[in-house]
Amino acid sequence: METNSLFDHKLKSDDYHPKVNFYYFKQWDDFLMPFHDHNSVEIMYVISGQCQVDVAEDTFSLKKSDFILIDANVSHRLIVEKNRACRMLNIEFVFEKMRGFIPSIRQLAEGSQALTEWLSNDTPYVVLKDRDEIYHTLKSLVLQLDVLGPDNEMMVQLLLAQVLIHTATLAIEARDHDQQPSDEYVKNAITYIHHHYDCDIQVKDIAASVNVHPGYFHRIFKASMGCTVMEYLTSIRMEKAKMLLANTDIPIADIASYIGINSREYFSSLFRKHTGNTPASYRRSLYIQAELSMRS
Repeated sequence: METNSLFDHKLKSDDYHPKVNFYYFKQWDDFLMPFHDHNSVEIMYVISGQCQVDVAEDTFSLKKSDFILIDANVSHRLIVEKNRACRMLNIEFVFEKMRGFIPSIRQLAEGSQALTEWLSNDTPYVVLKDRDEIYHTLKSLVLQLDVLGPDNEMMVQLLLAQVLIHTATLAIEARDHDQQPSDEYVKNAITYIHHHYDCDIQVKDIAASVNVHPGYFHRIFKASMGCTVMEYLTSIRMEKAKMLLANTDIPIADIASYIGINSREYFSSLFRKHTGNTPASYRRSLYIQAELSMRS
């Protein structure tokens, strides 16, 4: 009898062990995975390089020593850009009724406050930065799986338990970290955006300005502001564009560069999406309103 989700209540009331059903080392390059989900928990660990993982409506940029844990049946995909090879270690696991003498998930939680709290959060995915414990444990786990035998099975169970406890500890620490300075990070990031909206900046640049991981920054910004970082940056740029169109004679073709957008066509498309008008029609409507006002 198996269960799939890491947050299934049965793990806290009955005795289950994690069981690996898929694992691999893999180097990806120029790869776009379609959105998919599966009936197992997955850990994707970046050994080297860089990749993007989209989970549900969120996007995370992962680099060396970053990893993401995704619960069962959560839609996700992997993207690796051309010439940005990314080497990863992946494992997928489910939970089966307890066999043998290794402590079950329930018993492990009784001895680990972090694991108890984490299993109660029902978080579909978490992105974390490793402190070397996770990778070495995962690597040892894969080596044991490659030569699975009676003794190896016990080692696999112990290593999986170690992975879960380490991950829970990191997740709870990250949560507590989120609860403390997140408002200050967002406030400082907003200041940075207002000072640099005219530059070609990305989420990673804004996150770096406040010294936090891009994935973590993405989450706290969206939770605090109700929109993504790029949505906020775009709204600031569009407001600045409206001001320039209304109060200056700067040619429309040049306004894009004044607000940090390299493509004039992209600026026009964004402006129309944001206001319902093209930049030219927006400026023309302001001229007409000004003339009507003077006549009256």
